[in-house]
Amino acid sequence: MAHVDAFEMERYQSLYWHLVDYDLSESGVTPLTIRELLGPDADAEFFLQQALGYPLSEGSYETRANIAQWYPECAPENVTLMNGGSEANLLALWSLLGPRDRLAFMLPNYCQGLGLGPFFGDGVDTFKLKPRDGRWSLDLEGLDRAAGKRTSVIMLCNPNNPTGAVLTDAEMQAVIDVATRAGAWIVADEIYRGAELETDVASPTFWGRYDKVIVTSGLSKAFAMPGLRVGWAVAPEDAIAKIWTRHDYTTLTPGIVGDRIAGITMRPDVRETVLGRTRSIVRANLPRLEGWIEAHPSFRYVRPVAGAIAYVGYDLPVRSPALVERIRTEQSVLLVPGAMFGLKKGIRFGFGYDIEYTMKGLARVDDTLADVSSTATHGA
Repeated sequence: MAHVDAFEMERYQSLYWHLVDYDLSESGVTPLTIRELLGPDADAEFFLQQALGYPLSEGSYETRANIAQWYPECAPENVTLMNGGSEANLLALWSLLGPRDRLAFMLPNYCQGLGLGPFFGDGVDTFKLKPRDGRWSLDLEGLDRAAGKRTSVIMLCNPNNPTGAVLTDAEMQAVIDVATRAGAWIVADEIYRGAELETDVASPTFWGRYDKVIVTSGLSKAFAMPGLRVGWAVAPEDAIAKIWTRHDYTTLTPGIVGDRIAGITMRPDVRETVLGRTRSIVRANLPRLEGWIEAHPSFRYVRPVAGAIAYVGYDLPVRSPALVERIRTEQSVLLVPGAMFGLKKGIRFGFGYDIEYTMKGLARVDDTLADVSSTATHGA
C-alpha cells in the first residue's frame, strides 16, 4: 500500500481545537446561522419538509448555475459539488496526476497538495511566495525551476493561506506562461476569494484565463459556513467528467441540505450580502490584531490582502512547532506554526471570530513570548 504522510496541520488542529480555552487557529469568520442566511421572514418549512434523500452526484442544476455566475464565461456544466474544498483539491489532483507526473506546489500554502503529490504522482517541486517591498511576491525564477518536463500540475492558493496575499495580474500571467510552456494544468485553490480587506470586488480568479485550469473553492471560508462541508470544482467539461468518476469512489454526492443552502447562498444578491458580512468582520477585527502585533519588536509582519488570517514571522531562538506547542500547553491557546505551511519561524493567527475573545487569547500568548524573549536575552 502506498504511504501517505500525515497532514500535520489538520491533525494538530483536530486533536486540540476543542480542548483549549482559546482557539486562534481557525482560519474563517464567525459562522452564519441558517436564520441569518435566510432572514427573519424565511419559511422554515422549506427545510422541515426537505426529504433527506440523495441529491444529484454533481449537485443540483440550480446550485451549479448560481455558482457558475461567480466565474466569467462559466456554465453549470463546468461546476461539480463535493464535500468541502479539501475533497475538491483531492479529486482534482487524483484526476490530473499519474505515476510519473510531478506537482509544482506553491509555498507557503495549505499543504494538502504537498502530501498528495507523492501519493498520486511521482513527487513535488516547490516554488515560493517571498516577502518583498511590503507584500508577498511570487518568486518567478523559483516557479520556472519547479515546472519541468514531467510537471503535469501547478497548484497554488490565491488568496493565499497563511499570508492573505493575492497575486497580481502579472504574477497570474507568469503562472499561466510557465504552465503553457510545461503543458501543465493549474489547480487554483480560491477558497478565500471574497474576503477582501480593502475592496468590495472579489480577488481575480484563474478561471477564464487559461484552458487547462481547475478552480477549487467552497463555502467554508469567505462564506462562513464550514459546517456545511460544501465545496466545488470549476473546470472544463472533460476534467469535470474525470473528477466525477473519482467522486464515485469517495463521498458519491454532496449532502442534500448543503446543496440546497449553497443554491440559495450563491444567488448573486445573497452572495454579495454574505461576502459583505465577512468583509465587515475582517475589516473591523484586523486593526485590533495589528495593534497587538506592533507591540512586539521581534515580529515581522506583512498585512494580508484577503482572508481572516495573518502570518507573523519572528526573531526568537525557537522553532515554530516548539513555540506553538509551548503556547498550547502553558496558555491553553491554539495557534498554527509556520512550519506547517512550509515556512520557518512564524505563526498564523486567525482573527475572524469574536475579537474580544481573540484579544484575551493573545494576552495569554504574551506571557509565553515574554518568557522566551527574556530567556533569549539573558542567555545571550
